[in-house]
Amino acid sequence: AQIRYTIPEELTRGAFVGNIAKDLGTDVAKLAAANLQVLSDSDSQYFSVNVNTGVIMVSERIDREQLCGQNARCFLHLKLAIENPVEFYRIEVEILDINDNPPEFPSEEVSLRIYELASLGARFPIQPAQDPDVGTNTLQTYHLSANENFNLNVKARTDGGKFPELVLERALDRELRAFHHLILTAEDGGSPPKSSKMRITIQVLDANDNHPVFDRPSYGARLVENSPLGTLVVKLNATDVDEGPNGDIRYSLSSHNSAALRQIFAIDEQTGEIRVQGNLDFEEATVYEIEVEAKDMGSPTMEEHCSVVVEITDVNDNAPEVILTSFSSSLSEDAPLGTVVAVIHVRDRDSGEQGKVQCHVSPDLPFQLRKDYEHQYSLLTSTRLDREHVAYYNITVSASDLGSPPLSRHTILPIALADVNDNAPQFEQASYEVLVAENNPVGSVLVTVSAVDPDSEQNSRLSYSILRAGGTDPGLDPTRYLSIHPTSGQVTTKLPFDYEQTTYLQFHVEVSDGGSPALRNRTLVHVFIADQNDNAPRVHFPRAGEDSATQLRISPSTAPPALITKVVAIDADSGRNAWLSYHLVEATDPGLFSVALRSGEIRITRALQETDASAHELLVVVRDAGEPPLSTAVTLVVLVEERGPEALQGSEAQGADGGGLPTITLYLIVSLVLISTVSLVALAVLGVRCL
Repeated sequence: AQIRYTIPEELTRGAFVGNIAKDLGTDVAKLAAANLQVLSDSDSQYFSVNVNTGVIMVSERIDREQLCGQNARCFLHLKLAIENPVEFYRIEVEILDINDNPPEFPSEEVSLRIYELASLGARFPIQPAQDPDVGTNTLQTYHLSANENFNLNVKARTDGGKFPELVLERALDRELRAFHHLILTAEDGGSPPKSSKMRITIQVLDANDNHPVFDRPSYGARLVENSPLGTLVVKLNATDVDEGPNGDIRYSLSSHNSAALRQIFAIDEQTGEIRVQGNLDFEEATVYEIEVEAKDMGSPTMEEHCSVVVEITDVNDNAPEVILTSFSSSLSEDAPLGTVVAVIHVRDRDSGEQGKVQCHVSPDLPFQLRKDYEHQYSLLTSTRLDREHVAYYNITVSASDLGSPPLSRHTILPIALADVNDNAPQFEQASYEVLVAENNPVGSVLVTVSAVDPDSEQNSRLSYSILRAGGTDPGLDPTRYLSIHPTSGQVTTKLPFDYEQTTYLQFHVEVSDGGSPALRNRTLVHVFIADQNDNAPRVHFPRAGEDSATQLRISPSTAPPALITKVVAIDADSGRNAWLSYHLVEATDPGLFSVALRSGEIRITRALQETDASAHELLVVVRDAGEPPLSTAVTLVVLVEERGPEALQGSEAQGADGGGLPTITLYLIVSLVLISTVSLVALAVLGVRCL
């Protein structure tokens, strides 16, 4: 037979289960005598039988959840063995569940990470609580703490399990609330019910749903031009309420900015500092408007724009500029006063007083500046120009602004004066005097005349020519004897001079320049011909043929110092070359006759004697004082005879021939008187004209 008992779990030891003797209808004493034994199918002995009373009792703690888990019904099976006779009885004990276990979550706290852009209705499963009890004592329901965004949905499975789910009912916004803290309560159906709680922390994951925001829509800054590189312009500040990469901001210059502006300004992408990296020039731009964008690092990125207006303050950093609108680097030296040489335009890229320009040139120059109107000047001649005095001018035009300190710029205008043929050639000497020896070689340089012309180029190219001097002998043409090189001025001889024919020659040398019309000048050249000893003395008396001697007769009674004869000679040369001396070189009796050194008179020096020869041959040499000296010899034969008249004839002949000398002297005296008279008349006429 099989006996069934039903007891709740967790009974204390010794708790009554059932009376086996009563239930079997057997006497208790008989059970005790039959050696009753209780055998269990499990390893543990949960029950025992009191053989004296026949009562089955709980001997160990019974945990239904441990024995049967989640089975709806839980049974423990026992066997009763009785001897004499042997009998077996099956006892089935059903263990009833009691609500001794609350629902338990796997952990006390769970964290969820939910994207803030999650769509409404999205479900987020939560690990369920476990309750080992069964029936109504097991987990029955969940409760969620009040909140604005989530509802609880409990999903029941076919096996009876219940799984909680969070359902998004209202959109999340991390920027408003980054964390949500919820309490999920699991409750069973016991009486009283048991429950447990689990904290749910929901971290709202950021979505790049917010763009960066500048703290100001626009920024302004003011800088001085030529600010040093690296100067801070402005520090931008943009914020993004997103987090992580979505809130990490990078600054950059917008692509709307020009390439030139990008070369002037740079921005730090991390800090947003805009600094100067190029040259700031007020004259190029007075205001810069920089477009800046701030981007986050989300995906996709979001950006915001702002503008930075940078005003540039002018400083006096630009020197004036001098621009030649019109300029002639060559100017004729005879240009009239007020001739415009250059038109000058000046400008200064600075502004205000710093952009006003004043110009001036040195007052020591023959030029002046005339202000035509604002920013334009004309450079004019102020005095007469003379290329021969100053041929080249470097005119420094100084332009200064009115800044503080003022800046200036100097421009040099080179002006060359073009020559005008306004200067006649000038000889280095007003006249030239030349002394030349007669018999000069043909082609020898007589004199070199030199003239200068302060003009230039063609106007200074000189040409020389020989002209007859006024008042000279018409028959004495200087070009017959002389020629002149047209460019060097060298006067050379074409014929040798002969002092005995011409002792003096004068002529004009004319020089003309190459200008148009040509200018001319003259100089007078006096040529004095120096005598050379080129003529030997010539004996005029006594006359004798070539290779013959002249015979003279004297009386034996001729007493000393009687004049026997006189040798008369002349020399066509002049000066020392015509100083003659007479020498008795040979004589039959050297002591009988003598010759006067200068007069050539031959006298007897002693009385004739009978022993003396009747004929005496005398060799008389006439020598001049030239170097080397030239001489002529004459042979006289003196016959001693008693024929006086012949001796007298010699004396008379001497007188006759000697008469030629007074005639020559007379000619010289007459010429001197005439020359003196003409000179006095000329001086008188000149004096009258001066008065």
